[in-house]
Amino acid sequence: MSTDRLAGETPPGQEAAPATAEARTPDDAAGPGGAEAPDSAAGPESASAPEGAAASGEGATGREEGAETAGAEAETAGAEASASGAEADAVGSGEETGTPSSGAESATPASGADAANPGAANGSPAPGPETGTPSPGAETAAPASGAAAANPGAAKANPPSGSAKATADALAAAVRAVESGERSAASFFNDAPRPARPAAPAAQPAKGAPQGGPQAGPTGPGPEVARQRTVQETGGPARPEGPAGGATGPAAAAPAATGPAPAPRPAVRALPGVEGVRQVLAAGGAPETLAEKTAEILGERAAEALGEDPWLLLGVPGVRPEQADGFARALLGPACGPGDERRAQALVGWLLEQAALAGHSALEAAALRAALAQRSVPDPDDALQAAIADGAVLVFQDAIDEPGGRARPATGDDEEEQPVRVLLGLDRFAMAEESVADGLARLLNTFEAVAEPTQDTAAPAEDGEAEADGPASGESTAGGEAADESTAAGDARVADGDTSGESPATTTPAADTPTTGIPTDHDTAPHPARPSATAWEAVAAAAPSPSAAELIRATAHSGLVAHTGAEAARAEPAALIAAARSLGLRAFGATHTENGRRRLAAHLTDSAADATATGSPDPATAAVTVSGLLSGREGPGRDADGALALDLLVVLDAPQLDLETAALLVESLTDGTRLVLSGDPGVLWSAGPGRLFADLLAARFCPQVASRTPDFGPIGELVSGIGIGELSQVEAPGKEVVIVPVRDAGEAVHRTVQLVADSVPRAFGVPAEHTQVITVGHGGAAGTRALNTALKERLNPGPGRFGGFDPGDRVAYTPAPGRTVPGTVTGADAAGLHLDCDGSALVVPREQVGTGAVRHGWALTAHQAAGTRWPAAVVVLPGDATGGLTRAWVYTAFSRGERHLSVVQGADQALARAVSEVPVKERTTRLRSLLQQSVQSGGEPTAAD
Repeated sequence: MSTDRLAGETPPGQEAAPATAEARTPDDAAGPGGAEAPDSAAGPESASAPEGAAASGEGATGREEGAETAGAEAETAGAEASASGAEADAVGSGEETGTPSSGAESATPASGADAANPGAANGSPAPGPETGTPSPGAETAAPASGAAAANPGAAKANPPSGSAKATADALAAAVRAVESGERSAASFFNDAPRPARPAAPAAQPAKGAPQGGPQAGPTGPGPEVARQRTVQETGGPARPEGPAGGATGPAAAAPAATGPAPAPRPAVRALPGVEGVRQVLAAGGAPETLAEKTAEILGERAAEALGEDPWLLLGVPGVRPEQADGFARALLGPACGPGDERRAQALVGWLLEQAALAGHSALEAAALRAALAQRSVPDPDDALQAAIADGAVLVFQDAIDEPGGRARPATGDDEEEQPVRVLLGLDRFAMAEESVADGLARLLNTFEAVAEPTQDTAAPAEDGEAEADGPASGESTAGGEAADESTAAGDARVADGDTSGESPATTTPAADTPTTGIPTDHDTAPHPARPSATAWEAVAAAAPSPSAAELIRATAHSGLVAHTGAEAARAEPAALIAAARSLGLRAFGATHTENGRRRLAAHLTDSAADATATGSPDPATAAVTVSGLLSGREGPGRDADGALALDLLVVLDAPQLDLETAALLVESLTDGTRLVLSGDPGVLWSAGPGRLFADLLAARFCPQVASRTPDFGPIGELVSGIGIGELSQVEAPGKEVVIVPVRDAGEAVHRTVQLVADSVPRAFGVPAEHTQVITVGHGGAAGTRALNTALKERLNPGPGRFGGFDPGDRVAYTPAPGRTVPGTVTGADAAGLHLDCDGSALVVPREQVGTGAVRHGWALTAHQAAGTRWPAAVVVLPGDATGGLTRAWVYTAFSRGERHLSVVQGADQALARAVSEVPVKERTTRLRSLLQQSVQSGGEPTAAD
């Protein structure tokens, strides 16, 4: 492979060009006010987070017509909130999230003037009938609503005012009521409904006036009191100090207008249902095609709500702030202005949604404040405080990492304050992140370690459970008790899986056959097979590679294991699954895509060929997809309690797990289930918010097994070098790697079509339908749209009579955000578009085709291609998309070809710079801190002993 255009000095930092791949470009659908609606929002491969925040994601991508996400589709407003593991309240109330450990942050909602936070007096919510207990140290947070937000971490330096004193008394009374059992914690969140917002800004009372509502009263702190609280008092962003008198700008200097307020336009009398929404949209100049999606998001009273608050239209995917502003001006007339409270609240939610599309689960308060200011919000601090009080945004304090990359451990010394950063996030992402952290800690803490030989075997563990020495204290735990946190901490330190000298447990059933176990006083469900230490060591010794043996041993001793490796290392999880099934365990492997499932099934067939027992007539049935497993279409199904009926789950392609999917998956695993997260840490992160696998590895929360199995061949050698930041020359005698230099985007499109249609089939015998084109984004002169148009004209010309598609067209179907299913069009009828997806027939409803759930698929983005491999790949690097290049993007794109890789190189030295200097586009998340706090809190009791 020639590297003349792959190496050399890199020019100064280059900015993303306007036509960056996957940059936002107009769609066919018109936006409100007659303007064209662009791609709904830049996704993880695309545009940056809100103005003032660091850009995140792995390239530049967009979700077209409000349905298809950029490169890998991220969750949007109106998407179903993920399961949080503890039946989280609709507003994310803290008492149902769990009881945090000492020093953990907790924030709960306050309803009306006397909304009491049960944990405000002592810094943590009081346990009650509905209170769950997450992993120690886990943060919990929930919104505050009403006149002021009560925070358990309130500073004591300032003397309380009379109204604040009344609130504090109410909080203390609430704590006593919950602790005594007189009332449940949940009852405090259902007493006072939130006051409705005013219909028009002209009718809004002046600042400081008491707000009306069923439960509002003069005893609660006024809005000024709430806004003047500091970060330590409210957990939210502190307002910057201004001149004397408290004025912070022109908006604060003018408390009220001196002249008469302009009269709002008469409200539109809307019809019920979708027709009413269509009527309101037409009155505001918005396209009526948004009616169904708007009604779905806003609910039954969508027309009425939209008429009262036109900026609710921002919650519809594809609508931009300037379009919502035009819609509001058309409905409200002169009463509409940039300082409208409803506009500010809608912008806060929209900015956080855009941040989620870029991969962030939260944003720093300063970044969000700056983004609001750039959107002409006169007082961003007031907007943030109102959003926090209204429950639309949650506030968190996240420990700042030390220079070494580790979060500073909690010392318990009140005199030494730990530096923190204030984060703001949407409740569904916050609950998903906390649910993942709690669920992973639960799997570690409830894991029953395999029995080790003990000196005293006279007294077997009661209830038929195996004895296990406590790794820290040396004391054994009774089988009838839950696993101690110190045991989990010790299990997490078993990194090498040394099992020398182990013998079978004397109290466990036979290792080869599943058993029903002996019911205990707290568990009457049948127990799965519990192989002995000797049985685990026997299958590890028979493993096909040293890395596979190490993974088997680590899994035998821990309920949670992280495994890293490239494509060749996928054989190691397959060997683990085959070994576990031979021991009688219900073991399954889940992948991100159908293509990945087939590759895993092939490895399972090979691994089970030499095994004495597989636990199934066909070992390939143990390979499923994550979506199929959660939906019940694939895998073992669920037990009577709703948990997945398995003993070991290995998740491959773990970097593609977004927070909400991971939360659903972890909460579907019962206590004691073994979970192995396996993946290549060099590939792109998930399309949705979060970076679960990277955070898990960085937190060192569980045993980690790094594969020592390399990827062979020229492509494997090239990709391995990219993974460590080196773009080196590789020998490719069979032209496995070919570099095609181009001068501009037009030439890049021409050469790409030539490669797919002629050169690759002729030289390597790979037909065009088995060659995948990968580019940086959807937009631009060499993005997926331009490439797919050129490839269709050459490979399958036609009029596009089925919604723009013809039989034989290659397409990419997006059934859910973050998932891309490649397929081929076979026809269409009244039911929808018929596809052949890897041999499975699929019908896409007509309405989904119209909203952009189906695209042409000859060319994809790297996020869409993640988790899938093709015999040949053509990677297009146009010069106008260099701003979207990172090491992770290049690593992912270059590793998609199995036999051949062609690189259409127009990025010049920007490619080498991206590989060596730009590892990833960072994301703001909380999971790493939550996991580290869990480890620190879990170790405290042992240290005290």
